[in-house]
Amino acid sequence: MEKQNEHKIENIAEFYAGKSIFITGGTGFLGKVLIEKILRSCPNIKELFILMRPKKNMSIEDRLQKLFTLPLFEKLKEMNPSAHEKVIPIKGNVTENDLGLDPIDKQVLIDKVSIIFHVAANVKFDDSLPTAIFTNTRSTRDLCLMAENMKKLVAFIHISSTYAHCDKPCVNETVYPAEVDWRKSIEMAENVDDHLLRTLTAKYIGPLPNTYIFSKKLAESVIADFSDRLPCVIIRPSIVITSKEEPIAGWVDNFNGPGGLMVGGGKGLLKILYGDPENELDYIPVDCTIKCFIIAAYVRGQQTITEKRETTVYNVSSYSLKKLSIRDLVTISLEVNRKNPLENPIWYPNLSITNSYTYYYINVLLFQVFPALILDQILKLTGHKPMVLKLQRKIYVANISLVYFMMNYWKFYNHNTMSLLMNLSGKSKRDFGFDYLHYNIYDFLQISLRGEVFAAGGHAQTKRELASAKQIVVDRQDNENLFPPVAFLDFHQNWTV
Repeated sequence: MEKQNEHKIENIAEFYAGKSIFITGGTGFLGKVLIEKILRSCPNIKELFILMRPKKNMSIEDRLQKLFTLPLFEKLKEMNPSAHEKVIPIKGNVTENDLGLDPIDKQVLIDKVSIIFHVAANVKFDDSLPTAIFTNTRSTRDLCLMAENMKKLVAFIHISSTYAHCDKPCVNETVYPAEVDWRKSIEMAENVDDHLLRTLTAKYIGPLPNTYIFSKKLAESVIADFSDRLPCVIIRPSIVITSKEEPIAGWVDNFNGPGGLMVGGGKGLLKILYGDPENELDYIPVDCTIKCFIIAAYVRGQQTITEKRETTVYNVSSYSLKKLSIRDLVTISLEVNRKNPLENPIWYPNLSITNSYTYYYINVLLFQVFPALILDQILKLTGHKPMVLKLQRKIYVANISLVYFMMNYWKFYNHNTMSLLMNLSGKSKRDFGFDYLHYNIYDFLQISLRGEVFAAGGHAQTKRELASAKQIVVDRQDNENLFPPVAFLDFHQNWTV
């Protein structure tokens, strides 16, 4: 654990003023909130470059325009209607060599950028080893190589995960050596036959549960090896969940975390979970996480590369702040659902958790699979596409992929992160501080639930005040005329990535 500079942290917005920033992963959950917060709280930045790829017949300009139509940015628009003009999309792709950058765009970044936030990552647990390495490890190497030529660079913020070191029961804020060499791993992914790699994957990643964790751990080694010549910082968030308060409470764009459990349970789709009921998972709200990103870049920017050559690590976790077992989470979620019932449930909300796979599997068959078969037949008879069984299969696969994390417990020490918050002062404390200790977990989960189901329809006030990252506006009157499973599936089909 590294001792942090005890000087007061102030004038963060002034530090960012006039600087050019480059963000990868800007269209992801973390990236969107990061963009909004920088533009709102650091309004005098020079420009904000975002790495984007064309998608589904949409140019990067169209995607950027669509991004700013999200309710997430409504507060920013009210405060600074022209803020979006500082955002410049850069065509690229982290899965490609050299980030898929055009040489001209690359030179623009080299000449102008002062701060890098490398947020992009592929979080699919079942990705092939080459795909995970290309996206999470090689992209980090390529960005470091480009950053070596950036004369104005003062901070390189690499976003990792506390679970990148889940092979250790206690994760300190330090760099851990990888068991394999990242250079050889990239070379292998680029040259070895895919079929052979699939055969060797389990042995190659060792005790780690999936290729995502393995490739993120390798990426940290990349950062560590470049830290003697780059102003690198590693930030490891734990499980990032809905926003606590900024820019709006309850904002989320995915079904990860407790909100997803509440939606599945509230809709009657999810009846049982496989995991340790007493296990305490580590959650951190997205707005709290993003503030740490911005503060950490400020702190690193106060030091030169000659003053500090080692990599500072921040575990952005709730360790020592909030403890909530999976059992407590399920209990509170059910209470929230019963007091705030979701529209058009397909079954009465009820959710249990067990650490017995046999008991879990029997209950999945009886209360999730068999009802899904019946509902699919009803959908067929009413002229709709059967999807419930397919959805249940996804739920099952998702639960199994998370069993490793739901059965094990970790301590993610966060001294460095807490030091950032304790040293904030003045306006910077008002803009970037947060109190994660004193808040009502019941109220927070209620807000999280409303944010998760915004796209499924609800009260008009909820639609205005809470955000759906996909901004799907569902006409409540139309949904009221749908058979319950059809109404839910109508929402599910429109939840596109």
